[in-house]
Amino acid sequence: MPQRDGALPPEFWTRPAVASALSSCDVAAIIEAIRLAHGWSQSHLARTLGYSQSWVSRVVNGQQSLTIDQVREVSHRLGVPVHLLRFASAGPIPGASAPSRPSTTRVAGDGKGADPTRRRDFGKVLALATLPRPAGAGRGDIDETTAPTLRAITGGQRRLDASAPARELANAAVAHLELTGRTLARAHRTPFARDIAAAASEAAGFAAWLHVDMGDDGSARRHYRAAVERAGQAGHALLAAYMLGSLAAFEIDDDDPSLGLTLTAEAGRRLGHNAHPTARAWLACVRALGHAGRGDAAAAHREIASAEAAVNRSDNSEPPWPWVFAFDEAKVAGYRALTAVRLRQPNEARRAFSDAFGGVRPGAKQGAVLMVELASAHADAGDVDEAFRLAGEALRTGVLFRSERIIGRVRRFRRHYRGPRARCVSLLDEQLTEALLSGALPA
Repeated sequence: MPQRDGALPPEFWTRPAVASALSSCDVAAIIEAIRLAHGWSQSHLARTLGYSQSWVSRVVNGQQSLTIDQVREVSHRLGVPVHLLRFASAGPIPGASAPSRPSTTRVAGDGKGADPTRRRDFGKVLALATLPRPAGAGRGDIDETTAPTLRAITGGQRRLDASAPARELANAAVAHLELTGRTLARAHRTPFARDIAAAASEAAGFAAWLHVDMGDDGSARRHYRAAVERAGQAGHALLAAYMLGSLAAFEIDDDDPSLGLTLTAEAGRRLGHNAHPTARAWLACVRALGHAGRGDAAAAHREIASAEAAVNRSDNSEPPWPWVFAFDEAKVAGYRALTAVRLRQPNEARRAFSDAFGGVRPGAKQGAVLMVELASAHADAGDVDEAFRLAGEALRTGVLFRSERIIGRVRRFRRHYRGPRARCVSLLDEQLTEALLSGALPA
């Protein structure tokens, strides 16, 4: 739980993420961990350090170089135990710059005063290769490398998802999920348990995603619930909110927008009021889809406006884990397009799709999903030929990847079409029949 006043408890400094940051002198990670532990806003942190909020934001996001003297000063003001940084004296350190008081407007590489030292160089400058591990900290093969290794496996599988059928990845993903569960059980009562729980959450979330693509909704829900539970064990509020939001998006897409909105409310509660702008914007977009699913256009547009405001904030620079890519105006435009499709606003949907994907080509499977959404917008606008061309192209991708998620969306598009029986409509029906007879579609 956040502590707003007083010194941090001794066990805070042995948490895996904090110990790792100390061992590499990752000052940005140390500062952010202390801020979150105290429950401070970034402006409160800036006041505590005696620097501007913009300077603090640049440091936390890895955009601001620090001098050795700044590290000393920041550590002193935040109460970082000096023996953990191993440079108690204020005397010269080989390779370090001479003491100087920087202005709050200094930026990396401006050539004024002492030479800046970047985070990746602190290990060499301060001889902080590693921190000694507490006696009994590990259990068997579990150590500080375990969680990163597990996460790297999930990351590799996730990259393969862009070019491989989900069914070819699912068995390996589930086996990896079981491995992380067994590893977490062995890590009980070690300093590495929380990081391993976070890795297990990520693995469960990816397994859920694969089962969504396979059309196995029951398994998808089970894995999403496991992802939320593991994130709670990790004490990672942002990760828990991400998994809850992902489950909410799944339920909304499965035609239960009310349940999805309930889940987004719980995700928002876990995020709190000082969450990263990326998290706030993404969750607002998921809520917009939920409101659109219920036909509440006013609420949906309010959420999209809220997301746009969040992504334009100055501190929305680097996405926080578990987000991998920046959540920017183009991403919000994509959600605005999806919202407009659900609200049967075809002209707005087509404009928003153009804003979102005019210069960006998404991956094959994600692109096919978006094609079906865009096909719906064209059909609503009366452009039947283009609508069914897009749906047919999406269907070919769905069959290629054996993605029941894509194929199911094409089938739903066809069921909802009530327009004239043009040649393009008959052609899509023939494609669907061929896919069914070939075994690509479930009977």
